[in-house]
Amino acid sequence: MKRRQFVARAASAAFLGSIARPSIVRAASATTLKFVPYADLALLDPLVSAFVTRNHVMMVFDTLFALDAAGVAQHQMLAGHTVDADQKVWTLTLRDGLMFHDGTPVLARDVVASLRRWAYKDAFGQALLAATDDLSAPNDTQIVFRLNRPFPLLPQALAKPTNLMAAIMPERLAKTPATTLLNEMVGSGPFRYLADERVSGAHNAYAKFDKYLPREGVASFCAGPRIANFERVEWLTTPDPSTQAAALKSGEVDWVEQPVMDLVPSLRADRNLRVEVMETTGLIGVLRFNHLYPPFDNPAIRRAALRAVSQREFMTAVAGEADASVINDKVGFFAPSSAYASTAGLENFSPNPDLAALKKEIMAAGYNGEKVVFLGAADVPRITAICQVGADLLTKIGLNVDYVSTDWGTVVQRSTRKQPVSEGGWSIFGSMWGGLDWDNPAGNLALRGNGMNAWFGWPTAPKLEAIRDQWLHAVDMPTQKALAADMQRQAFEDAPCMPLGLYYQPVAYRADLSGMMKGLILFTGVKRT
Repeated sequence: MKRRQFVARAASAAFLGSIARPSIVRAASATTLKFVPYADLALLDPLVSAFVTRNHVMMVFDTLFALDAAGVAQHQMLAGHTVDADQKVWTLTLRDGLMFHDGTPVLARDVVASLRRWAYKDAFGQALLAATDDLSAPNDTQIVFRLNRPFPLLPQALAKPTNLMAAIMPERLAKTPATTLLNEMVGSGPFRYLADERVSGAHNAYAKFDKYLPREGVASFCAGPRIANFERVEWLTTPDPSTQAAALKSGEVDWVEQPVMDLVPSLRADRNLRVEVMETTGLIGVLRFNHLYPPFDNPAIRRAALRAVSQREFMTAVAGEADASVINDKVGFFAPSSAYASTAGLENFSPNPDLAALKKEIMAAGYNGEKVVFLGAADVPRITAICQVGADLLTKIGLNVDYVSTDWGTVVQRSTRKQPVSEGGWSIFGSMWGGLDWDNPAGNLALRGNGMNAWFGWPTAPKLEAIRDQWLHAVDMPTQKALAADMQRQAFEDAPCMPLGLYYQPVAYRADLSGMMKGLILFTGVKRT
C-alpha cells in the first residue's frame, strides 16, 4: 500500500458546533484550555487500555507513587513508606488532607479496594498480587502489603502511568468488579470530570478541583506537585485532520494531540504554533489476534502472519517517507527505549517478505477459509493506516478478510467481546501502544499469556508466562536482560500479536502555552503566558 489514503475530507459539524465564537474564545482564553484528542473518549474506566482513556485518567485520578523524569518512583499520595528487614512487609502511609471529588476523605480502605480492582486486570498488578499474601488497611492512613517473597518493584508497579494504572477511587466504586466498566468518575486528582457536559463523539469537559492537595517539591514528569493552571479543560473531538489544523491556526483551539503527519510541515511553518514530540518513547503499531477462535487460535497461522510484516511499509503508511529520526522499523516486543530491547528473534522480519510462500504455509497449517473479522478505526489516522495495510497484507497471504471500518470507541468496546465472529465477535484489530507500555516484562500487557485473564485476544502461552515469572524473580540486570531476550524469542513462537514498528508523533499547540511535560500528554503544569 502506498501513502496514506485515509484523510477525511469533510469537516465535523459536531466539532465546529462545539467551538465557541471568537469573542467568547477570547473572553475564556485565560481560564479555559481547548484540546483536540486523537479520538472520542468512549470509555472512562481506568482499566480500559486506550491512550484517550489514559489521558483522562491522569487528569481525574492520582496514584500512590509516581514516576519522575528519571523513571524513579516517588511518593505521590503517600507521605512515606517503610519496608521490614526481610523485604516482605511494606507499610505505606497516606498524606494528610487528601480528598475525593465527592467531598469524602481518601482513606486506606479506599486504596486497598482500588488496588485489588486494578491488580485483577493489570499485568504488573497481577504480578504484585501473586507475591502478596495479605493486603490490608489497619487504620485510615496506612496500607500494609504482606508479601510471600520480596517484590522490590512494588513502587514501580504502583507508579505506572500507562494504560491500566493503579488509580485510587472511593471504595464504593472500587468494589465494582473489574470486568464491569465504570461510568461514574470520582477521583482525587487535579481535575473533576463533568459528566453532564459530555456530548458523545464531540465534547468532554473537566473543571479544576479546588480541594486538590498538591505535594511539595518540583514537578518532574508525573511526580511532584500536579498544578492545574486552568479552571476548565475542554476536549473537542473531530476525526477530520484539516478541521483540527484550521481550528488550531485560527486560535479556536489551543492544542491538537495528534496532527496528521501530512499537515505537520504547514503547522511548523506557522510562527504562532509549536510542534514537538511529547511521547518521547514513541508509538508502537500493533495488530492483535483473537486467540479464542479460528483461524488465529492456530499458532502456525499466527506465526506466518507475523512473518509477513514489513515494518517499514506499515510505518511509512503512518508517517510517510520519513528518516530514522521519525520511524523505527526494527522493533520487537519491547520498546527501543527499553533497557530490555534486543535483536532476539528479529530475523523473523524481512523488508521484503515472501508473501506467496507464506500463503502456502498458511494453507498447509490447516486454514479452512474462515472469515477474519478485522476491526479498523476510521477516525484515528495512524490506526486507520496500519489497519488498511494490515487488511491488505492478510488478504495477500490468503486470508478471507472482512474489514469492519468503524470509530475507535466502537473498536475498543467490541474488542472486549469473547463471542465468536458469528455472534458479533472479532478476529484481529489494530492499535498503538506507547513505548512506556512496552518498557518491561512486568507491565507489557501485550506479552501476557495467561488466557482469559490476559489483554483482549486472551492468548494462552505457558512458556511465555514461565519466562516472565523467572524475570520477576531475577535479582540482577544481566539476568533480567537475558530473560527478556528469551521472552522475545518465545513471543515470536507464540505470536500473541504483530509488532509493526514505531514512530514519533508530534503534538501541535499555540505558542502562548508553556509548562508542558515530556513523556505523556499531561495537563498539569500547562499554562498560558
